[in-house]
Amino acid sequence: MSFKQETSAGRTPTKRDTILSIAILAFMFFIFGFVSWVNSILIPYFKISFELTHTQAYLVTFAFYIAYFVMSMPGSLLLKRVGFKRGIMFGFFALSLGALLFVPAAFTRTYGLFLVGLFTMGAGLAVLQTAANPYVIIIGPIERAAQRLSIMGVCNKCAGIVSPLIFAAFTLKVTDSELFAALPLMDEVTRNAALDELVRRVALPYAFLGILLLGAGLFIRYSVLPEINSEEESQEVASANAGKKSVFDFPYLVLGAIAIFLHVGNQVVAIDTIINYAGSMGFDLVKAKSLPSYTLTATIIGYVCGIVCIPKFISQTRALRICTVTGLIFSLCVLFMPGEMMFKGQAISLSIWFLALLGLPNALVSPGIWPLATRNLGRFTKIGSSLLVMGLVGNAILPLIYGWIADTSGVREAYRILIPSYLYLIFYAMYGHKITSWKWTKRAKPTAVK
Repeated sequence: MSFKQETSAGRTPTKRDTILSIAILAFMFFIFGFVSWVNSILIPYFKISFELTHTQAYLVTFAFYIAYFVMSMPGSLLLKRVGFKRGIMFGFFALSLGALLFVPAAFTRTYGLFLVGLFTMGAGLAVLQTAANPYVIIIGPIERAAQRLSIMGVCNKCAGIVSPLIFAAFTLKVTDSELFAALPLMDEVTRNAALDELVRRVALPYAFLGILLLGAGLFIRYSVLPEINSEEESQEVASANAGKKSVFDFPYLVLGAIAIFLHVGNQVVAIDTIINYAGSMGFDLVKAKSLPSYTLTATIIGYVCGIVCIPKFISQTRALRICTVTGLIFSLCVLFMPGEMMFKGQAISLSIWFLALLGLPNALVSPGIWPLATRNLGRFTKIGSSLLVMGLVGNAILPLIYGWIADTSGVREAYRILIPSYLYLIFYAMYGHKITSWKWTKRAKPTAVK
């Protein structure tokens, strides 16, 4: 797989074009983070505005990320038909449409229409993720792929820090703490009027976001970002893949897609549930709104460690192994760590800080899985990338399961779902990525990735 050796202007790409391409990809990953991680505050905001249960509130992530499962394969076919750059433009157009749907949803206070908007945005992101990750992996040496993905991850998580804060600045007021406390005491008419006003606050920021996303799609369509030629194979890869009929003939890819499913689900649980977990300790939305930024900051620190250390001091595979084991340890601490500390004038469980710290090991899990799972796919690269993007549906499924357990057993006990997930990720990091055939007699170490 390689870049086509010409830019949109019909000339050979220069070093300047390559640097600009990396900058454009970084901008795209910033957008991905901006529209994705705002869900961490959108969930408790809708929970209050629509008086939802935990399970109903986590339909926000379900609607957003189930689109990855539905649209990833159609997205790869779209990219194959119209090319990567035009496909990226259409992805941004879908993002824009989804954001603009928030306007009528807000003025009619219709939760279902919000979910349709979130699904539409997720569909656009499915196309964009299918296109963007192959770019990052092949833009340089494969052994540095995790390093480049870490750079993109920093952009993604920086956006994740600022987007909930920007959303809160547009929608939350200093007096909302009193409003939230008074809602249960209001009569039905007064309460509905207050909730109508609360939910309408999202219309303006999402209308503005929709316009920006429309412009971003047009900008990238006519940028210097080159097309990808993913049908080209080296002679060695073509020979190795001669008997392959589908992506399911690559066990390490299929197992990698399962690993992505569990990893992203863990990541979203750690970020999108932390406000509600603090709520179980008596913290309202106004006080707890900054907690997701702590998890995302820990993730950025993890990415920076990857950028500095991979592959100079540690291989991306070894980093993956260390991170999966550390994630399991922190998850056990979330469940069983005793003790409290003071935070913003209130007592808060020490376990919540281990939930925030999960961002640290989670940072290098996805950058470690992608190059291991997509190595030597050749002509199957687009479909293989789509399969991994489909794994992002874990963002939809695991938070919903968490919400159901939280409603039935308690918000802290619901973090039990992290344990089997990390155990599988340890398996993939230690052994699963080496499996090159479904026949148990044929196993080999990966040759192209360190």
